[in-house]
Amino acid sequence: MSPSKLLGLPENYAAHGGQVDHMMDVVHWFMIALFVGWSIFFLFCLWRFWHRNNPKANYTGVRSHLSSHLEIGVVIVEAVLLLGFAFPLWAARVDDWDGVQQEDPVRVRVVGYQFGWHYHYPGEDGKFGRTDPDLISSTNPLGIDYSDPNALDDFTSTILNIPVNRPAVLNIGTLDVIHNYHIVPMRIQQDAIPGREIPMWFTPTAEIETYVICGQLCGEGHSNMVGTMEVMSQDAFMAWFEAQSQSALESNTNR
Repeated sequence: MSPSKLLGLPENYAAHGGQVDHMMDVVHWFMIALFVGWSIFFLFCLWRFWHRNNPKANYTGVRSHLSSHLEIGVVIVEAVLLLGFAFPLWAARVDDWDGVQQEDPVRVRVVGYQFGWHYHYPGEDGKFGRTDPDLISSTNPLGIDYSDPNALDDFTSTILNIPVNRPAVLNIGTLDVIHNYHIVPMRIQQDAIPGREIPMWFTPTAEIETYVICGQLCGEGHSNMVGTMEVMSQDAFMAWFEAQSQSALESNTNR
């Protein structure tokens, strides 16, 4: 039985998600054990020190060291969760970066703003064009410099489209304040920090149309900062990608 699923966690759709779910289940079982244990202790104290059974206060204090031993046990379990599960899981994710680079991942720039997301694809040449904040306008929200030859086939989208069973590398950035790009079914999230682009990567394992949210309070419109992501077949993705790239190349060549 999975406590996380009972509490409403959506199904996992990422290759690494099973490790994340396992970690969350272990933590939930530990928290359930703590809740039951401390609840029993609380009820015992209500009964043991009921004023009718103890009409006269006792100022001697607790003589048993049981509570100290329990607290030490809790600290040890938490240390095991951190050192035995969380650190190795994170180390595996970091070490996986070199392997991802060799698997021809889909690369997308994800740029947050109050209150939405822009997606910048590199086009068929696989190279992102330069960007310049001074070029940002209503028709060029990311400030792409179309005088750069690498930018001619670049295109943008308001929906994140990626293929199934192929690694995706998303470079997370922002135009204004700190945001957090969070894809719950993919078990992954990354802060968007002003002035930086931070990569996050995952491999979708099934086709799905789902949502992305901002996981960092970013202003009065934060709750409405919800985007869309579609994981599609490789053939459908390539057909969409090539059509978008060719259209952008024709449009940008005539600028």
